[in-house]
Amino acid sequence: MSIKQLFDLTGRVALITGGSRGLGLQIAEALGEMGAKVVITARKQSELDEAIAHLQGMGIAVTAISHDLQNTQGAKLLVEKVLATHHRLDILVNNAGTTWGAPAEEHPLDAWNKVINLNLTAIFALTQAAANLAMIPARYGRIINIASVAGLSGTHPDFMRTIAYNTSKGGVVNFTRSLAAEWAQYNITVNGIAPTKMAKTMAEKHNDTIMQLTPLKRLGGDEDLKGVAVLLASDASGYITGQTIAVDGGMSAI
Repeated sequence: MSIKQLFDLTGRVALITGGSRGLGLQIAEALGEMGAKVVITARKQSELDEAIAHLQGMGIAVTAISHDLQNTQGAKLLVEKVLATHHRLDILVNNAGTTWGAPAEEHPLDAWNKVINLNLTAIFALTQAAANLAMIPARYGRIINIASVAGLSGTHPDFMRTIAYNTSKGGVVNFTRSLAAEWAQYNITVNGIAPTKMAKTMAEKHNDTIMQLTPLKRLGGDEDLKGVAVLLASDASGYITGQTIAVDGGMSAI
């Protein structure tokens, strides 16, 4: 098989959570450009409408489903809606997430529960539904979990006081490993991406510290996740599973 064929996603169907903006929209652009039929989901219909117009303007085949992933009981229905339209689901990108900033000793318990529910429990519920309804019967699947460099190490004392977020993303890393080992028998690969995405205000406030910690001396840009997302969604990664790839300018190497 040629390299072009290995990376070709023509005919594949990809569901991307949090796909209306940010990292999710970047990944939707990448997979759609490589030929995948893209389904994006988010809570706000207005943002989905804007994303659809943007992606269609790029010539990408896209549909959208408004859905609140905090309602984990609705995961099965979301997958059923994708299958009703496309009759298959080959790629799942678990991107949607949230955070909460507070010193650990002051972190509200309800905020902890909200972060853990969306960043970890909702991923499990949707991934389980996608596997049971589509990927296991097809004996094929590509699952990509968006983790974070915050899940690979402890937080920096000067910023990122986000104990629930860091904990949830660490959970995503090990969820990825464990699921990869279990579902290899179904020809389903499970991998993660750990970017350094952070709020613009935080990045600006701590720019000097971040640059000191980043060997490439820049923040992540709009194109930096696209290549690795295509790799992990395609047959080019058929022998890669259980891995979390840091896309962090070298921060995790220090």
